[in-house]
Amino acid sequence: MGKYGDVALKAVQRLQRARDMHPKDAWNEAALDVLPDSKSSRMKGCPKDAFLGLCAEGAINNIPAGNYSNSIKNRKYALAALSLVGNDTTLAKDKKLLWLKVQNGTKKQHNGQLDVVIALWENGLINRN
Repeated sequence: MGKYGDVALKAVQRLQRARDMHPKDAWNEAALDVLPDSKSSRMKGCPKDAFLGLCAEGAINNIPAGNYSNSIKNRKYALAALSLVGNDTTLAKDKKLLWLKVQNGTKKQHNGQLDVVIALWENGLINRN
C-alpha cells in the first residue's frame, strides 16, 4: 500500500471518531501525520480528490454521501477502479493492470488514486451495498 493509502485509512479513522468532521479536513490532518516533511505531497490533488469522490458517492462505510469535492476525473477514476476490483479482486494486487483498465488502455500514470482505492478495499472500508 502506498503513502496515500495510509492517508486514506487515517482519514477514515478520523471520520469514524469525529462524525461531524468534513472529509477534506480529515484528509488534510491525516496527510500531515503521514507526510509531515513534504508539503507538496500533502497538497497533491489526485489522491485527495479520489478519496473525496468516494466519500461523496457514499462508497466508504459509515461516511454519508455528500458534496465534498468538485473533482470529476479523479472521482471517476476511483469509482471505476472500485468497480473493477469489485468484479475481479485480483486486480487489487496489480495496480498497473488495474490502472490500464481504468484508463481503457490509455498509457497514463496514476497519481495515487489507486493507492486510496486499494487501501480502503483491502481494509474492508468500502460500502458494498
